[in-house]
Amino acid sequence: MSSVPPHCDVLVVGGGINGAGIARDLAGRGWRVVLVEQDDLAAHTSSSSTKLIHGGLRYLEYYEFSLVRKALQEREVLLKSAPHIMWPLRFVMPHDPSMRPAWLIRMGIFLYDHLARREVLPGSRGVDLRHHPAGAPLQPRFTRGFVYSDGWVDDARLVVLNALDAHERGATVLTRTRCTAAQRQAEGWTATLQGADGQVHTVHARALVNAAGPWAESFLRGTARPAHGEALATRSLRLVKGSHIVVPRCFEHDHAYIFQNPDKRIIFAIPYERDFTLIGTTDVELQGDPRGAAISEAETAYLCEQASRYFRRPVRPADVVWSYAGVRPLLEDASGDPSAVTRDYLLESSAEGAPVLSVWGGKITTFRKLAEDAATEVGRLLGETRAPWTHGAHLPGGDLQGWIGRAQRPDTDFERLVHAVGARHPGLPTSLVRRLARAYGSRIDQVLGGAETAADLGEEVAPGLHEAELRYLCQHEWARTGDDVLWRRSKLGLHYTAAERARVDAWMATAAAADAGQPNPMTKESPCS
Repeated sequence: MSSVPPHCDVLVVGGGINGAGIARDLAGRGWRVVLVEQDDLAAHTSSSSTKLIHGGLRYLEYYEFSLVRKALQEREVLLKSAPHIMWPLRFVMPHDPSMRPAWLIRMGIFLYDHLARREVLPGSRGVDLRHHPAGAPLQPRFTRGFVYSDGWVDDARLVVLNALDAHERGATVLTRTRCTAAQRQAEGWTATLQGADGQVHTVHARALVNAAGPWAESFLRGTARPAHGEALATRSLRLVKGSHIVVPRCFEHDHAYIFQNPDKRIIFAIPYERDFTLIGTTDVELQGDPRGAAISEAETAYLCEQASRYFRRPVRPADVVWSYAGVRPLLEDASGDPSAVTRDYLLESSAEGAPVLSVWGGKITTFRKLAEDAATEVGRLLGETRAPWTHGAHLPGGDLQGWIGRAQRPDTDFERLVHAVGARHPGLPTSLVRRLARAYGSRIDQVLGGAETAADLGEEVAPGLHEAELRYLCQHEWARTGDDVLWRRSKLGLHYTAAERARVDAWMATAAAADAGQPNPMTKESPCS
């Protein structure tokens, strides 16, 4: 376990998007923060989303106007903060008259266009699918549709960048560290933290933030200990599993699809990692430990069946090259249909003794606003008002001015970055420059250094993945295993063979052993040094 301060102002439990976002906001306001995550950053729900920055068009049918407006207001704030990991995306909704009448869809999309101000994203319009490129992969019965705008995000990298910003603003970030006990007292919290190596540390915090996601309820009921026998107020979470499948690319254009299903749900089909299409999601009640969540055969069959209702070429379970499942910690609201359970968040605080703030629910699009509200509430509980700051602030790598000059549009600014990096490093493959620019934005030189050719980046451990990048991920982004690199810091695992993934696993295992004081027997040095 890295150095653990004995005292802090706020202990944040949970290294998903909400915990990382709250830690960042608190640290930026000058509070001493410790963030603990039992596994890797974004190891669970926050790396298993549909990867959209969106208002949630379908939530309008449930009259969630406040949530949709709040999310729509955040879209462009987020797109501008990190144009390397987020970008605008156009969505095509083929019209199926048996689902919803065209006038209802037009009304909903008009409302979606106007609930919040747009500066970057274009508005909606109707399209003739017989002539639009998005119509070619669809069955010929779909002749008309609607196109509207939202955004895409690399969800796991979003979490890492928030944690990195928190760290650079003074927060201590501890991954693979479990909060095994938290005792509430009048003057503060005493927490016991245990690392993966078995080391135990005690931290005294003035306030506690419970951002444990699917474990938020169990953390309050089991780990957090009240003082003098008073009960810690808690709510009930409804754990809803959302599963996704990845198949070889179903279409050539750059739009995504939103498909209406006979069960009144929707699924998305999204261009993914250049060679693939991402299809999701489901809504299935989960019983038991969220850690064991996995897609079922029935969910795979459901997603294939619904996508095949639209595509000319059927999608079959045998086509699936990868799948994943995430568990949404939704507030229990007595809705019979999991799809109808609100995606809005609630912050619940208590100052009877040392302050505690619990985060219930939420969605990735509203994480920044949630974090801002949470940090403001923590300040109120501590009696220390400090001004918000994240609206308009860049995430690490998101400020491209040093490379391209004045910002214009998030999508075109990124292309200018790729051109600028390529001009500075003409000996590097264009595909490598583009991938690294996507991952690291304006901080790409922290990976590339003065490299003139790919050989200058060290051994190529797997195609396009060099030692220089792996060292960076170890030293700056808390990566410890092959999975951290291949499935969260990137999605390179999709592009590699089993043997190539095994080489990355082995390199990271050697690095982790050296970091723990067990040097590589071949070199006696750490690969990360």
